Amino acid sequence: MATRNDGDRKNGAPKDDERRERLAAGIRRQFGTEATMHFLRALPAFRTENDIPDRFRELLDRLDGIESSVAAGGNRR
Repeated sequence: MATRNDGDRKNGAPKDDERRERLAAGIRRQFGTEATMHFLRALPAFRTENDIPDRFRELLDRLDGIESSVAAGGNRR
């Protein structure tokens, strides 16, 4: 049995998709700000240990570089 709300949801799908995309873009933009990055670095869960193996440090450095290039509008690998 279809209700009026079910029909509205089907007809409003493109608007919902646009709204979700705008929300996702806004969240990505906020997480990329320097203020947010500074805040996250201060949290213990987001700190790296000083004595991690070199291989893991290299991987983290690569990840940072890729994230920076994507945030700057570069292409992903």
